[in-house]
Formats: sequence, structure tokens, C-alpha cells
Amino acid sequence: MGYRSLQDCINDLEQHGHLIRIRQEVDPYLEMAAIHLRVYEHGGPALLFENVKGSRFPAVSNLFGTLDRSKFMFRDTLEKIKTLVDIKGDPVKAIKNPFRYLNVAATAISALPMKTGKSAPINFGRTRISELPQIVNWPMDGGPFVTMPQVYTEDPDKPGIMNANLGMYRIQLGGNDYIQDKEIGLHYQLHRGIGIHQTKANAKGQPLKVSIFVGGPPSHPLSAVMPLPEGLSEMTFAGALGNRRFRYFYDEEGYCISADADFVITGTVMPHENKPEGPFGDHLGYYSLTHPFPLLKVNKVYHRKNPTWSFTVVGRPPQEDTSFGALIHEITGNAIPQEIPGVREIHAVDAAGVHPLLFAIGSERYTPYLKERKPQEILTIANHILGSNQLSLAKYLFICAREDDPSLHTHDIERFLMHMLERIDPTRDLHFHTNTTIDTLDYTGSDLNAGSKVAIAAAGDKRRDLWRELPAGFTLPRQFTGFKMALPGVLAVESPDKDAVEMLDAHLRDANLEGLPLIVLCDDAGFTAASINNFVWVTFTRSNPSHDVHGINSFISHKHWGCRGPIIIDARIKPHHAPPLIKDAAVEKRVDEMAKQGGVLHGII
Repeated sequence: MGYRSLQDCINDLEQHGHLIRIRQEVDPYLEMAAIHLRVYEHGGPALLFENVKGSRFPAVSNLFGTLDRSKFMFRDTLEKIKTLVDIKGDPVKAIKNPFRYLNVAATAISALPMKTGKSAPINFGRTRISELPQIVNWPMDGGPFVTMPQVYTEDPDKPGIMNANLGMYRIQLGGNDYIQDKEIGLHYQLHRGIGIHQTKANAKGQPLKVSIFVGGPPSHPLSAVMPLPEGLSEMTFAGALGNRRFRYFYDEEGYCISADADFVITGTVMPHENKPEGPFGDHLGYYSLTHPFPLLKVNKVYHRKNPTWSFTVVGRPPQEDTSFGALIHEITGNAIPQEIPGVREIHAVDAAGVHPLLFAIGSERYTPYLKERKPQEILTIANHILGSNQLSLAKYLFICAREDDPSLHTHDIERFLMHMLERIDPTRDLHFHTNTTIDTLDYTGSDLNAGSKVAIAAAGDKRRDLWRELPAGFTLPRQFTGFKMALPGVLAVESPDKDAVEMLDAHLRDANLEGLPLIVLCDDAGFTAASINNFVWVTFTRSNPSHDVHGINSFISHKHWGCRGPIIIDARIKPHHAPPLIKDAAVEKRVDEMAKQGGVLHGII
């Protein structure tokens, strides 16, 4: 089957118990987001808000809230898509086993976009930006945002849908200095597909036409977040995954319109014309702050008959976008290892906000005759990883040799970290990249998009037994107000003192700390040590390697930094960091009321 529309999907989910309707009026300012977050936390169903305050349009969220529901929506095509990805990685398989791959032929045909007439469903009506659901997710957000958009642009040098880009970049609908109904803000990094198109348009001195699709079959938003190679149209993937060709037409002014979308906003980005965008509560668990970003001058807002607005809520992971990532991993399987020689696994750790932290396993086959194995080939692999598409946004890359433990997997976060900590040599195995680029949403660096990276490599035999508790007699200076073992071999230490690193170094440099390879300076040792998710979130979202990685008895030799004692990561919040996301207490109480007997969320949260 293939959904013809978002409404088809909603009906299917409801019939199978995957969706509930909320009929009472709900405020788009914080309340809808609070309901969504609470339901997601409990692994609950998709939500159809039928009565959105201030808007005549209903809204749906949490469609992709669980991996099982995501796989249910694509139950007829998922295996075929995985087969297509498999064939792409090794086309010889299709030649050797032609009958095995016959069932994907129809799926491949569905990948071809289909141009339709202008009598498509999306041409039913017109509306204004202010009439759309004005959903604000977090208290400090600069205004309402589109959080599940599909932003379509074409290459100015090679126009047409087969060279177009469909990406999920957040859209600010109002607030700040935007002229209501006439201007909205676009937020994206220049290395993304739309950024490349804008750069080309700017060089030509011409406006860039932008179409923003909202809703439509669920294969469309998923395609907008798929990490497809540049030049491969997301519309082809949407058709193949949805088992329905992507239908489109061009309106009288030359904008591409998704025929199956629920809403389409069209407009132009003029060369070098920006306005302040943000703040926005983002997927790292902090706000991204106000910065100048491209301004879109609104042309038209299309909608189909009885449309539904689609949205999500992002915040400290895991959130609904976590399920996007899990589904993408399900589809792509071993695609990345096939692209980077020697890689066996890569995991962008969701609990740490995805981009800050990568785990990888690679082959270590260089100089096998050496008595003591050490990282060599995996360092080459590490450089390749840190230069590859969105993986290049990572700040921390931990990579180990598969040969040391073939049963190890990167998704077992605690076991993987323990494997690394048992083997790393801090005098040798930390390799920094300074004055480089990091994620726009990460404020730990020295400037917007500017920061550093470190590759930490481990290969060879186990070097140490990790402390599981502090030995008798272990002490810290009185300025350190609390400390607690966060993981075997990892001590979380809290201190407000700006000279904490120097004090630790002076106090511990002569101690025997072989079983304690890592100390994390933090604001709250109890919170940091409470769970593995807390540990990776605090440690890797609140530190910039070049500035915040220190060590006991550290040294520099021939431009290489190392330390003879434990590594120290200063993961305390600094003045230049963005504030963390905090829920509104009054709104949370209203959601609590909905969970009581007779409430719309009773039995769900």
C-alpha cells in the first residue's frame, strides 16, 4: 500500500490503535508541545489535535514517536527499500541473484517523480501565515516555528526536480522583526543542500525560489531528513519509500508545488538579505540563540481540503527525532561502512545530541608484526569520518579496533566506553583538530560554527582494570563540593572554582590513579552520575575539546598533547553557553490535570 495523503495515514493509525484524538481546545503556546513531550516520554500514540486555539486547522504530532509505529507506516515497503540500499552498495548481488531482487522493480518505478496537472488536491484553497497553527514549543522561543517542514529548492545551475533538494530546516513563522504574513525566517547551515543552492543564487545576483511543504504522506518528511548523497533527489526516495510516486507541478510563478502536501508556503530568498532568527529550543537540550539567518518573503500559502498541520517537538534527547534516526539506521544498515573503507560501525550518540559524540569501530591491520599493537589504521579512518558529510559536525570521536573484541557494538554505550577507557594511553591516543567547524546549534565553541574536535583512539590489549568504587583514602581538596563515580573508571566532580583543573592537577599528580582514566568536572555530580544518558549529555554537550580537555601531569611534545594521569573534561556550564531547556511549571500542571480520571490523557501518561 501507499498513503495518498497525511489523512490516509491518520486514518490507518487510528484504526490500528496508534493515534488518539484530542477534541478539547488546546493552546498552541506551550500546551500542545507539553502534551506531546509527555506522551512521547510514555511511548504513547500519535496525537491529532482537533481544536487548536486561534486556528481553524487541526494539527498532528508524534507520528514517528516510536520505531515500531514508524515501521508500521512503511510496513509494505521497508524491506524493499533496504534491499535497494543493499543493491546500491553492491550491484553485483542483483546480477548474481536476479530472481531474489525482482520484487524491488516496482519500488524502483515508484521512485520516479510524477508531474501532474494543477487540479491537484493542494490547489483547493489559500490562507495566510497567521491563520496556521502558531505553535510555540519552549518558553524562550522567539515565536512560532514550523518543526516538520520539507523545504524544497532547485539548483540554479541545473534546475528541475531531479537535481532539487528537500531538507528539514526549521522555519520561524513570526515574532522578532518579521512582518506578519509577509516574511518568515529560514535556519540552515550553508553546507546543506539549500545552502549550496543559495550560494549559487547569490553569486548570480538572483533570488532563490523556496517551497515549504507541510504534511503529505509520511514518506515525504522522512525523505527530508534522509542523509542522501548530494545530487540524489529526495523526491525519488519519497516515492520509493511511500510506494507512490512523488506528485508535483509548477504554479504560474514557477514554484514547485507538492501535489499531495497539506500546506505549501512559497516565497523567495533575496541575495544576502537576513533578519534575526531565534531563539529556539533545540535538539541538544539547549536554546539556539538569535542570529541573522536568511529571510523568506512570502508569496502564497496553499492548502488542500480539510488539511492537517504536522509538527514535532525537539529538546533534550531522546525525542521524536530519535525515532527518525533509528528508522534511518534501519533503512541504511551498512551504507556508511561501505562508503568509508575499514569502518565496521558508526554511531552518532543520540543521548549526547547526535552531533557532539560519535562512536566508531574500525579495522586495525597496519603493521601486525609489532609486539605492542597501537592505533594506526583507525587514525586514518578517524580522519575520513571527521571529513564526511554530517559526521564532520562531531566534536568527540571515540574509535576502537574491532580485532580487540569482535562482539563489541557502538550502540552499547556503557560497554563501549569501558572498552575504550580500559585501553587508551592518554600520553598518545588523543588527537586534536583545533580552529575548525562544529554544529551551528552548539555553543560550546569559540564562535558560531567555530570550535574543535578530538579523535580518541584505542587499539591493543587491555591496559588497566577500571575502578568501580573509590579506594579508601582517596581525597580531593575541600573546594570540591561533591564527587561520585559515574561509570567504572569515570569520576564526576563538582566545583564552582575557576581554578579547579589546576587544583586537581596539584592534588593528584603524584597519586596512583591507573584505574581512573577520566575525571569530569560538572555542576552537579549527582545528576551527572545518575544515568548513562545524563553522563554523555552533560560531558559532551558542555565542553569544547581544545578548551575543556585537560589532564593530570599534562605535557606537549613535538606539538602533540598528552597527559600521564587521568584525562579531565571540564563539562561545567560556561557564561557563553546557551541556556538549557526548562519546562513551564504552570503548563505542566495543566497536563497533569489531563492525565487524571476523566481527562483526555488518562491511561496514556
